[in-house]
Amino acid sequence: MTSVLVTGGSGRLGRAVLESLAEAGYEVRATSRTARPAGGGVRWAVADLTTGRGVAAAVSGADVIVHLASAPYRGRYTRRVELDGTSVLLAAAREAGVRHLIYVSIVGVDRVPWGYFRTKVQAERLVQGGPVPWTIVRATQFHEFVAQALRGMARLGFLIVDPGIAVQPVDVRDLAGHLAALAGRGPGGEVQEYGGPESLTMAEAAASWLRARRLRRPVLRLRLPGGLGRAFRAGHLTTRARPAGEITWEAYLRQAQP
Repeated sequence: MTSVLVTGGSGRLGRAVLESLAEAGYEVRATSRTARPAGGGVRWAVADLTTGRGVAAAVSGADVIVHLASAPYRGRYTRRVELDGTSVLLAAAREAGVRHLIYVSIVGVDRVPWGYFRTKVQAERLVQGGPVPWTIVRATQFHEFVAQALRGMARLGFLIVDPGIAVQPVDVRDLAGHLAALAGRGPGGEVQEYGGPESLTMAEAAASWLRARRLRRPVLRLRLPGGLGRAFRAGHLTTRARPAGEITWEAYLRQAQP
């Protein structure tokens, strides 16, 4: 039986990936910085990528690693997780004879001038130049991320959207199923993209969100300035890659809690 280790297994995507892997019949392990009881077909190992504590033991015996651990927008700690942690993981994976490392990144990461995106590009290069056969999957923004941004603005009493910006939200369950399928294949040595089933303008996404939440908020249409705005309006957060997810933004809104 193929053994798959997941870093970042307690996160939003991680939980969905663990469930998909277990349902697919893999032997599933996950890392956490604190002890967790086994359950749902998953065994947990205590490991800290930022210090290296427990990483070698966690990786030992794994055939495939799905590397999801991240710490976006947390300054120096972000770099410790994304760069130092990835280096530590690659070294341990080499010693353990891991056959395939799958690293999850972001669509547009190399075309959008954003600090966190630049860090992800550096992590991609570590994987590409590392000693373990690899596949990199760049995903579009999660449904939850878009909803969180809209919810935060709504608390201010209004929403601000750039009508020229398109998003292509993807459901973590769809992405998790794709990653589970990749775990059963050999390493591709390629950067692939995976997005949601449809592209929407931020104005369209905001209108749907307000209707689903039965909220009344004014929507202010303003262009995001500078290079970041230009990159977003150029469509760099979207992809035409196939296969793609199936769960739409409207379907997510019907299922999600307010």
